[in-house]
Amino acid sequence: MPATPRPHRRRRTTRLLAAAAGLTTAGALAAALPASASADDHRGGHRPSRYQDVQLLSFNDLHGNLEPPAGSSGRVTELQPDGTTKTIDAGGVEYLATHLREAREGHPYSITAAGGDMVGASPLISGLFHDEPTIEALNKLGLDVTSVGNHEFDEGAKELGRLQNGGCHPTDGCYTDEEFEGADFPYLAANVLDERTGRPVLKPYWVWQKKDVKVGFIGVTLEDTPGVVSAEGVKGLTFEDEVETINKYAKVLQRQGVKSIVALVHEGGAPASQSYNYDCDAPGAGDGISGPIVGIAENVTPQVDALVTGHTHAAYVCTVDDPAGNPRMVTSASSFGRLYTDTTLTYDRFTGDIARTSVASANHVVTRTVAKAPDMTELIGRWNTLAAPVGNRPVGYISADVPSTGTESPMGDLIADAQLAYGKELDPETDLALMNPGGVRAGLTYAAKGGEGDGVVTYAEGFTVQPFSNTVNLQDFTGSDLVKVLQEQVSGANAASPRILQPSSGLTYTLDLTKTGADRIVVDSIRLNGAAIDPAATYRVATNSFLAGGGDGFTTLGTGTNDLVGTDDLAALAQYLTANSSPASPIAPPAANRITIVR
Repeated sequence: MPATPRPHRRRRTTRLLAAAAGLTTAGALAAALPASASADDHRGGHRPSRYQDVQLLSFNDLHGNLEPPAGSSGRVTELQPDGTTKTIDAGGVEYLATHLREAREGHPYSITAAGGDMVGASPLISGLFHDEPTIEALNKLGLDVTSVGNHEFDEGAKELGRLQNGGCHPTDGCYTDEEFEGADFPYLAANVLDERTGRPVLKPYWVWQKKDVKVGFIGVTLEDTPGVVSAEGVKGLTFEDEVETINKYAKVLQRQGVKSIVALVHEGGAPASQSYNYDCDAPGAGDGISGPIVGIAENVTPQVDALVTGHTHAAYVCTVDDPAGNPRMVTSASSFGRLYTDTTLTYDRFTGDIARTSVASANHVVTRTVAKAPDMTELIGRWNTLAAPVGNRPVGYISADVPSTGTESPMGDLIADAQLAYGKELDPETDLALMNPGGVRAGLTYAAKGGEGDGVVTYAEGFTVQPFSNTVNLQDFTGSDLVKVLQEQVSGANAASPRILQPSSGLTYTLDLTKTGADRIVVDSIRLNGAAIDPAATYRVATNSFLAGGGDGFTTLGTGTNDLVGTDDLAALAQYLTANSSPASPIAPPAANRITIVR
């Protein structure tokens, strides 16, 4: 487990505390509030006003996207006054830095916080260097605090501790002449415990203070992190209930005198609209947000004044009633640095609490029309220079875009085909491959980065698609087990939110969405190379190591026999593209017609 973090280096004058506390009240203070709370100003002997606006800037799920993300991953949808929508290109830390710095102007009381998954599943420029470039960028952005997300555990708690505390990578060493210094901001992991000691592996909470204004932060990740991270990544850890943990540390903060509290929760929901500026609290909007975060927000103690959330990569600014029946702000800023949230928390110096009824919040687009931050341009150029010899190497050629969207996606099928081909090299008896949709992080784009069409697939582009360094594993299953695996896509842990595995060529079946639960898999329709599945026969199945460990709720995949572990999944994809494409004969996107969907 990581050692206790060393004191954080700070470049700003804000005084930081390692602990403090609070009881938060909803507050019937609206009538007493001025139209705009004035800034604290001790000059000239004036007493500070009772109310102080504190700016909270937040974002989530950056995933190491330092450069502007491509395709749909780099766009947001904006609702227009006439009810139509338009898309806006967004994201890139050069632009995020400019937007955040401009947003802070005129706000002497400003905090920047994040909702987890700052690293992990990152593009090559960050992932190749174990996300040190992203931590460096976040330091420059002025991030004050973040919760951990599930992807912070992709490489285990020890590596997360290194990102917090610094030091060279234990196997790759130092990438530059200077030793990696770690994060200037604290990662909070209140509900992530060392199973041996029962104590959080990192700080559970942190307090920001400027003069007499104090705001406490509690950070948690989703309790189901072991279900979405490889078994090796969460080895030796336990993940506690989000609500119970937040409520526990809210009491701790209260006892220490901190009454203004924000929870950073790496769990999220689904908004009723895909437009980032949809008003989910408008009359007639119905359930503006649904999903796990609603239950959390409804049960977290009223002592907490606002929830900054993430994980679902959605955009929303909603109020959800707390257990006392008072509305409380719940926000999420999409993902990949495309949005940031600007929330005003009005602090009452008499009570030390937030005047809850005055909290205002909005999401803003990280447009690419502003000037680039020069320090971020320098950072990106420096790390790209180091990555170029690896990243620019061509590994294959495509005839058109290979998208990653849809219940069954062309990119998912292409990966499954690559793993089947690799599996057959390891063992000619391999019958099929299955790929988890969450592991397909992007599609392949025909146009080169500069915009011209070329169809070249570089190693860097492949890394963006499959950044997890999972291995390709072979296991034996009975035909009966294989049917259970397909049924687990739409039942059990995946009943409410189906996870449809991407099948390799030769595996076909019907998914009937008019039915419920396991019945949505039409068993009589399952065919492998045209033949019905024999329940008693043995089938050799290729998956990645995450699925082979039972990840994403596929418990049956964790019970296979005759295991054989191969190379990493990106190498298998690159090998397949190299063997099956050339400039004169590029590979075409799979038709994504292996699953027949009935709606």
